[in-house]
Amino acid sequence: MSLRFDAPSSLQYFATLVQSDEHLPLMEAAVCIAQDEFPELDIQAVLADIDQMQVRLARHLTGVHTPLQRLKVLNHFFFGEMGFGGNVNNYYAPENSYIPVVLATRRGIPVSLALVWLELAQAAGLQASGIAFPGHFLLKVGLPEGQVVMDPLTGTSFSAQELAQRLEPFGLGRGRREDNIPLGLHLQAATPRDILERLLRNLKEIYFAQSQWALLTATLDRLIVLLPDDWAEYRDRGAVLAEQGRTREAVSDWETYLEHAGDRPDAGLIANRLAVLRG
Repeated sequence: MSLRFDAPSSLQYFATLVQSDEHLPLMEAAVCIAQDEFPELDIQAVLADIDQMQVRLARHLTGVHTPLQRLKVLNHFFFGEMGFGGNVNNYYAPENSYIPVVLATRRGIPVSLALVWLELAQAAGLQASGIAFPGHFLLKVGLPEGQVVMDPLTGTSFSAQELAQRLEPFGLGRGRREDNIPLGLHLQAATPRDILERLLRNLKEIYFAQSQWALLTATLDRLIVLLPDDWAEYRDRGAVLAEQGRTREAVSDWETYLEHAGDRPDAGLIANRLAVLRG
């Protein structure tokens, strides 16, 4: 009698990676997301490519001791020698959020470029983290000379005044006194879960705009695994499933949403749509 072991699905694999915040393997989980577009993707091969980049960087860091010098070497390696930068010609392509494509093309968006840069910064011994800044993901590095906040697209650093100006289009930092959140609170380090959420929400917006329902559903599946108590994602997935004619699944998601929606303004609308589906 032979034993049969079924390999976990990409979503099950992702769920295993993100089940705990302690030692969450951020890069592996981020690479895994690309399996929705590329089912045969070899995740370990992609991680090995990043390891090789770290080895190349290590050669440049020989004899470089201070954190500031290491940051300069890293930025020259990343933006100069390796040629990473923003995909300005096709900024809203979903591939910009797929780490394997970013590694191959050297083009991405702030959060995907930041993910690769952070892997290299860790290998360089820098105290670096991502920042889920409104509208544009950022990087920060702690140095003896002070904190540096950078743009992952270019490596450009920002002053406190420039960062405050970047908040203005979002109505932050102005208006009523109680609405004025100190700039420092917008510069808190993003957790691995925060970064994965940012990556997936970017894909969610893109696939919705493109009416890519199957890929949008897969992205929502991952968001719900990542954020199981974010009930709005059940609402949104229910709508996408209903659009695809997957009525039974849509009903289940909307029932879950209404069970936790409380007095949210759209609860009545969803209840009416649910009644139509049931009918």
